[in-house]
Amino acid sequence: MDLGITGKRALVLASSRGLGKGIAVALAREGAHVLLCGRSVETLKANCDAINAQGPGRADWVEADLGEDTFVETIVAAVQEKLGGLDILVNNSGGPTPGSTEDMSEEKLLAYFHSMVLRIITLTNRLLPGMKEQRWGRVLTVASSGIIEPIPGLALSNTLRPALAGWSKTLAREVAEYGVTSNMLLPGSIMTDRLISLDSAAAERSGKSVDEVRAAAERAIPARRYGAVEEFAATAAFLVSASASYVTGTLVRCDGGAARSV
Repeated sequence: MDLGITGKRALVLASSRGLGKGIAVALAREGAHVLLCGRSVETLKANCDAINAQGPGRADWVEADLGEDTFVETIVAAVQEKLGGLDILVNNSGGPTPGSTEDMSEEKLLAYFHSMVLRIITLTNRLLPGMKEQRWGRVLTVASSGIIEPIPGLALSNTLRPALAGWSKTLAREVAEYGVTSNMLLPGSIMTDRLISLDSAAAERSGKSVDEVRAAAERAIPARRYGAVEEFAATAAFLVSASASYVTGTLVRCDGGAARSV
């Protein structure tokens, strides 16, 4: 299936590893020109070299930290310099530290609000005018299945990410007439460094081994396994494609059927 994004200009946030990197690779394989961003210059360069060696799309990179006040200006400048505009924006951020509601200090809550919510919304607002003017654009926000079903031990994530769900749905109605879509993609248990870290934390809390924790988690998933980054990235690639032009305002789950709600 031709997704119709050959030559499209795409920005993928937090794409030095994990889900962000996977999405960047998938878009480049469809022929897009992808701008990766993250904090590790060495890793970003290696990712871009690998993508450019494979083709058919190409990749550039920019060093930028969602936790810094300069993030939005850095990204906006890089988009103009390296891409000359934007067609596809994939909003993505690292997850906050595990913990209970009592662990949510004012300082920690505010810091993660800035990096996970405020800067994503601010950046999107800066990049939307170009999409509206060209009457084609895709905004895809990667969040968490905790929006649908709060995840025990992830109080910060469960609190902050739902704010993006309300924002994304509102945005979808406001920009649809301009040929711009806004959707959210919610990962379940996808095998990334983040999931490995969460399993390790759960093992420490419970006194079980990581293998025992993982086996129990997989038994609770109807697919009976963790998902692969490539599966998640393929779903993302479709949602930002030309073929998905009538899909907007949605929350799409990629979780092996784990969420119990309709």
